[in-house]
Amino acid sequence: MESISSTSTAAATAATTSAASASRDKLDADYQSFLKLLIAQVSNQDPLEPMDSTTFVSQLAQLTQVEQSITTNDTLEKIEARLGAANAREDAMLIGREVLVPTDKIALAGGTAGFSYALNGTAATVSARILSDDGTVVRRIDGLPGGSEGRHEVLWDGLDRDGLRVPDGSFRVEVEALDAEDEPVFLSTYAEGQVERVAFRDGTPVLQLASGAEVSPDSIVGIR
Repeated sequence: MESISSTSTAAATAATTSAASASRDKLDADYQSFLKLLIAQVSNQDPLEPMDSTTFVSQLAQLTQVEQSITTNDTLEKIEARLGAANAREDAMLIGREVLVPTDKIALAGGTAGFSYALNGTAATVSARILSDDGTVVRRIDGLPGGSEGRHEVLWDGLDRDGLRVPDGSFRVEVEALDAEDEPVFLSTYAEGQVERVAFRDGTPVLQLASGAEVSPDSIVGIR
């Protein structure tokens, strides 16, 4: 994975210089071979039985169509490269900003951490568990709202289940919602996190947050 910089932006642009160049080289070679074959056959044809030119005209037309397609692809790739470079610069401007994204990772900073959730249906009971990196349950929060309208904000006060202060760090939250028949209610969990850097994975930008979450810029719900 590569952090964003002027070098990586250039690399992302160069990565799109691609198949069109290779296809054009192959087309040039095929075109030259076709012309050599045409000249050879015309030079050696029987004057009393001249060759049928229909086949060669058809092949030449096909080569012309392929060349036009390659030119179109080349133009589209250049446009894509420019758009990719522009998007990379926009993503870089998010560094240091707080973004709201779908994630189950939260960062405890200054003794508090917040997250939110949205339910797809009304829930009778909703609870949240805060877990450490090794999966240990640090805190359980019961009696959370079960309405299906909008997102519900939750603030963790940074205390563990014994009422002791937990050191700042990265944690994971699990929200469980059950309806009146004790059936799970589908939900989405969100959290704010500060963008620490933008990286590329297989040419695709990824935001790395202070909470340890890695998300696509397209998944951002809010910025502040």
